[in-house]
Amino acid sequence: MQLYIDKFIENIKVEGKSVNTQYGYRLDLEQFQTFLLPFFPNGNVEIKDINTLMVRDFLRMLHDKSDKNRSLSRKMAALRMFFRFLKKQGILEKSPVESMDRPKFEKPLPKFFTEEEINLLLKIPEADTKTGIRNRAIFELIYSSGLRIGEVCSILLRDLDIKKCLLRVKGKGNKERIVPVGRPAIQTIQTYLAIRPQFDPEGKDDHLFLTYTGKPFYNRQLNIILQRFIRLIALQKGYSPHTIRHSFATHLLKNGADLRAIQQMLGHANLSTTEIYTHVTLEDIKAAYNKAHPRAREKKV
Repeated sequence: MQLYIDKFIENIKVEGKSVNTQYGYRLDLEQFQTFLLPFFPNGNVEIKDINTLMVRDFLRMLHDKSDKNRSLSRKMAALRMFFRFLKKQGILEKSPVESMDRPKFEKPLPKFFTEEEINLLLKIPEADTKTGIRNRAIFELIYSSGLRIGEVCSILLRDLDIKKCLLRVKGKGNKERIVPVGRPAIQTIQTYLAIRPQFDPEGKDDHLFLTYTGKPFYNRQLNIILQRFIRLIALQKGYSPHTIRHSFATHLLKNGADLRAIQQMLGHANLSTTEIYTHVTLEDIKAAYNKAHPRAREKKV
């Protein structure tokens, strides 16, 4: 089975699936393979002998271990794509998960910073050091354009049009989109560009943002750096650089931006993904109503 897993991962890599997706699907499939070993005494999992009951037992085991529905859904997606690939390759006649429903789950409401918290966060990085100037420019750009960490890491100098205040972004599945960049972000980026040669004196790299040693960022590297600042203002756990992206979308929607425009700026393939932000604003509206409307407030008897 391991050989087929390797071929499948190579296939989705060619199709443009992100490194994180490749990694996650490999873990899911290898976990499934380990689960199946007791069914095959010779230690070799035979693809053609895998049936629906085995898959159901695997999902039941995960559920009993208190795996969240979102995790179960992702594992089911990995299995569905894997067996579909094997069917297309002529290795299987029928997928054992063909007739199985995908687990449903409730999407948690995204956390977001208030506008006051965002303003505080943007001012934390030191403005008198080269790394502080760089970090401030990164924070400004994420909030200005709703970028993912991976998208920030992959920006090249030629992707940014300072005069037009536009940025070409390569998102999930290598899909490109053009997003606007606000003036404050442009100004902080220009300040950074003035000192960028200190990171790369010989001009060898064309990535916009560079590490202290002049190399492009890995997602994890940048996440660790930004997380350090976020902890200074986050009042509870669960806030991350991705929370800034959520804040971007939430603040736009609160101030009257069109949902489809936000969808395009975020690079969401489906509008339903973006619609989660309407629930956030509805919660705020309900809270304001309950606080202000005379008939909504409880009266003490």
